[in-house]
This record gives sequence, C-alpha cells and structure tokens, in this order.
Amino acid sequence: MTTRRLEYLTLEQVEQFRKNGYLVIPGFLSEDQTMSLLQRSKELLRDFDLKNHPLTEFRTSEDQHVGDDYFLTSGDKIRFFLEEGVVDENGNLTREKEMAVNKVGHALHKLDPAFRRVTLENQKVNAVVRDLQFHHDPLALQSMVIFKQPQIGGEVCEHNDSTFLYTDPPTALGFWMPLEECTPDNGALSFLPGSHLTAPIHKRFVRLPEGGTGFENLMDPAAAAALKPEGKYIMECCKPGDLVLIHGAVLHKSERNLSSKTRYAYTFHMIESAPYARYDEKNWLQPTPEMPFSRVLDVPNPSVIRVGA
Repeated sequence: MTTRRLEYLTLEQVEQFRKNGYLVIPGFLSEDQTMSLLQRSKELLRDFDLKNHPLTEFRTSEDQHVGDDYFLTSGDKIRFFLEEGVVDENGNLTREKEMAVNKVGHALHKLDPAFRRVTLENQKVNAVVRDLQFHHDPLALQSMVIFKQPQIGGEVCEHNDSTFLYTDPPTALGFWMPLEECTPDNGALSFLPGSHLTAPIHKRFVRLPEGGTGFENLMDPAAAAALKPEGKYIMECCKPGDLVLIHGAVLHKSERNLSSKTRYAYTFHMIESAPYARYDEKNWLQPTPEMPFSRVLDVPNPSVIRVGA
C-alpha cells in the first residue's frame, strides 16, 4: 500500500500497476506535446542522411544479434536503425528512407529539446515516479522513437525489458507513449498481466568478450522454461498521448504492422541508481564521461515498494 500522498496517479492505478505489471494512463501528454513529438519524429526521418550510414537493420532475436559499433556506441547519440529486409543485395534501400527506419535512438531524451522536455523536464513524469515508489533515485538511460512502418513493421516477440537493460536486482521501468493511434491492425502492445510476479529474469543481453552482442543465461534454460507463466495476453489499444508504464519484468509483445498506417511511439526507460542496484560493464548500453545517465528526481524517494519476480 502507498503510504504518502499521491500527486498524479490514483491509489487504484498504483495497485493496478503492481498487480498487472503495466498501466495505461489516458491523455498523459497534451495534444500540443503529442503533435510536437510527432512532427519532430517526421523531421528526424526527413533529415536522415544516408551518406555515412552503415545500413544497420535492427534485430535482437536469439539467432541474429545487433552487434556493430553503430549500435553499441549509440547511447550518447541520435542514430537510425532500419527495418529488417529493406536493404537489397547491392546495399540499397528498397523503399523511401522515411518508410525504412525501424527506430531512432538512443539519446533523444538528452540531445533533442522536444524529447527532453517530455522526459527530463516534465513534472508529470516526476510525479508518476514519486507515486509509483518503484525507484529511490532513478536514472533515465535510453530513449527511442519506434516507427512500426506500414506493411513491414516487424513483430516484436514476447520479452521483458530487464533482459535488455539489466540491473542487479532488476529495476527497469518503461514509459511508452504512442504518437499515433495503436490498433490491432498496426501493432498495438499486448501484455501478460501479472507475469512480472512469476517470470524470473533468466537471461540478459550483453556485450560479448569477442565483440558484438548476445544473450547470457542467468539460470538453466530448462528451469526457466518450467517457470514460464501461463495466461492470456491482453492487447491494449491506445490513443495518441496516452502513457503505458511497463514493469521491467512483465512479458509483452506486438504483432507485425500489416496495415497501411504507421504506428509511431516514443519510449524511454529508467533504472535504479547505485547503491540500490548495480548496472555493470556487461550491458550493451554504457554511459560515457561526457554523457552519464540522467537523474530523474531532484530529491530521491525515501522508500520504495518493489514488486516482481
């Protein structure tokens, strides 16, 4: 139970997040904020310069890993990652560049004023963080616009975010904001409610000693498979400007976008800071001296109520 006065969320919303592992908050961004981020996203695509781009396609599946320097050094930059299958055998795009990008990341929240305003300079974000009591002293470490392009926007298989943003103990929390309507046809998110309470973080996405990236098992795969929760996925269709809070351990996914409409969304993630959690050198995303991870709160939460497996 929450023991202090809530600033933005209701007690019912806090309890729903703790029970289900995610929470949809309608109308979190104003119409002006939403349109500003949508227009800025379109400008980024329009101004995307292919001349020095390595034509990196974004994959994090078990058998095809993102592992080049363009990805691994993107934590303090704004970089462009392409949908799978948009580069032909001659190294040319098979469609217009604006329709070929899977996502832009990973330092929008630091380097782009429009995204910074809704991430690090947003009092409502701070209020939600205080209300959840999920972190003592959270750090914002990455941000992305995910485009989910028409006809080719790829399926995102069942996963949890703490696998990719691992701390000990796991503390990842996602803020996911649709900039366009999300429907069953264009790849709305689906969640397995309560899976954060029973599904352990059994692997992590790491930098490999020999270079590139891969998955490291944190427990025996057979034991992890035996603990996989059962249940029915719930699709959450969203309106532009809504906020979806995503517990780092909750299982979620999205289907391919086979429609004629895009599905733009802005997302950023937080983790707990030291000494409350350890973020180590194995993680693919690393801070730099010039751009450390960003503190979210001016004054840390005095206590937390952390739920999860």
